[in-house]
Amino acid sequence: MRMLFVAGGSGGVIFAITPLALAARNAGHEVFVAAPENVVDTVAGTGLPCVPVTRLTMLDFMFSDRDGRPIERPTDLHERFIFNGRGMGRFAAGSLDGLLDLTAAWRPDVVVGGALSFSAGLIAAHLGVPFVQHAVDMGEPRMIDLAAAAELAPELQRLGLRSMPEPDLFIDVCPPSLRRPEAPASKAMRYIPISTQGAVEPWMYTKGDRRRVLVTAGSRVTPEFDLDILSGLAEKVSALDMELLIAAPQKVVSELSHLPDEIRVGWLPLDVLAPTCDLLVHHAGGNTMLTGMANGVPQVVVPYLPYVVDYSTRLRDAGAARMILPGEDSPENVADACERVLGDPEYARSAAAIRDEMHSLPTPADLLGDVEALVG
Repeated sequence: MRMLFVAGGSGGVIFAITPLALAARNAGHEVFVAAPENVVDTVAGTGLPCVPVTRLTMLDFMFSDRDGRPIERPTDLHERFIFNGRGMGRFAAGSLDGLLDLTAAWRPDVVVGGALSFSAGLIAAHLGVPFVQHAVDMGEPRMIDLAAAAELAPELQRLGLRSMPEPDLFIDVCPPSLRRPEAPASKAMRYIPISTQGAVEPWMYTKGDRRRVLVTAGSRVTPEFDLDILSGLAEKVSALDMELLIAAPQKVVSELSHLPDEIRVGWLPLDVLAPTCDLLVHHAGGNTMLTGMANGVPQVVVPYLPYVVDYSTRLRDAGAARMILPGEDSPENVADACERVLGDPEYARSAAAIRDEMHSLPTPADLLGDVEALVG
């Protein structure tokens, strides 16, 4: 069977769908991953073949309209959701020609798309093959989907579709106890943490006597994008008497040279390090949060993106994290949150309960049969 996985434009959303793609390939199916050109190396690093379908990056689509005119990111919450959805809609539209070219020469039997990869449903409907939607985090606001559908009106008309295609199967990696009440029907799947890999050193998988805290703002950080978030979080925890690790893309390491020498800064494989950590401090990115949850690590989250406030709140309410809203993330508040989480064993117990729930869920190999059944 031929399976086409349609990925997003950053490491987090790519890694979320990778375990199922690897399970499919290991089971003997032909697997391609379609993604923007700038993340081909990220996909290839997982051992999967990647077909570039657009030369533009996801951020190009987010911050420019279809004519290339720049778009400012709004501050109003409702408008921000629309901004995100419209941007992801343009990303899907910009990927469509590449997907049509690919599938004209290599026709898949089923299409699997990350939750925000809206082109996956379009190409599946065009081909008349089953469409599987795969969660990449703990769920996005419905407004993002609606805004993306509005942006994609020309593409829907071009393909002869009356509305956005509904998935034949939705695979959710959010543990059932933390799902929203209104979440769509789904098949639950165990989340398997994956990161960009390199040479693993002994200090990464062993733990010393000091409490270990890892800080990150995700894999999308560049000197122009979200560096202020990473730098700010790093500085706010740098005075704590703990072993501090700052996970940062190599291209921004020089921008963090002002941090104390004893802090390790740079590429860090989160899936390797998480089991050794006592605390994660981060931007509430889906991949980071789920990796912490899968390893039973308590968290301090600052949801800088509006759409992640919802699932940050759910993790907080489950007792496995403290949440600090943007604007309230002073050095004092962040340091206090870290000390409270590390000082109260209830956070670790709640995190361990979530980990155990996640480990009890079907694996990607188990869910593969449900995907195969769609094809018959």
